[in-house]
Amino acid sequence: MMNGIPTHIGIIPDGNRRWAVSHGYQKKDGYKHGLEPALRLLRAARNHGVKELTYYGFTADNCKRPKEQVEAFSEACEQAADIIKREGAALNVVGNIQSPCFPKSLLPYTYRRTEGNKMRVNLLVNYGWEWDMKNGWASHDIPRMELIIRWGGMNRLSGFLPIQSVYSDIYIVNDLWPDFREEQFENALKWYRKQDVTLGG
Repeated sequence: MMNGIPTHIGIIPDGNRRWAVSHGYQKKDGYKHGLEPALRLLRAARNHGVKELTYYGFTADNCKRPKEQVEAFSEACEQAADIIKREGAALNVVGNIQSPCFPKSLLPYTYRRTEGNKMRVNLLVNYGWEWDMKNGWASHDIPRMELIIRWGGMNRLSGFLPIQSVYSDIYIVNDLWPDFREEQFENALKWYRKQDVTLGG
């Protein structure tokens, strides 16, 4: 952490389906409306000097949802990967690639790269904490997160990188993810600077 800015921030972009229903769309339509917020947050984080971001794409449990929703959030993750690459970040996709829920187009990004001083962005796709554990902590290359920001008002981690989140401070935004505003991110950073970060010491 430099100047009170976390080195690595985790993002849980929740509330896409609730947003869609509240705006008269089908639940599956909410995911595509979360793409622009993801881009704006990435740019804001980079401007603040954040070195690494991890986005929670979708979990293995999410694949139990109706087929049209699974297809929609899988496609949204593929589009998110394209956005991240276009922004010049080093993309790392982590998740169970053996499952039919894993988009095959993302296979080339399933190993961690070091690309100079580029910002690193991890995208969890078809991720599950049990899968991670049973595979010798497949996410072991991802460093600890200092701050986790969750949109959508829910006060839980939903299995989000349990090892890396062990000492994370957690900030909850009540607004739904597609209603992202940069000031929400700014407020999270301001809140984090006030925390007493001791790492148990």
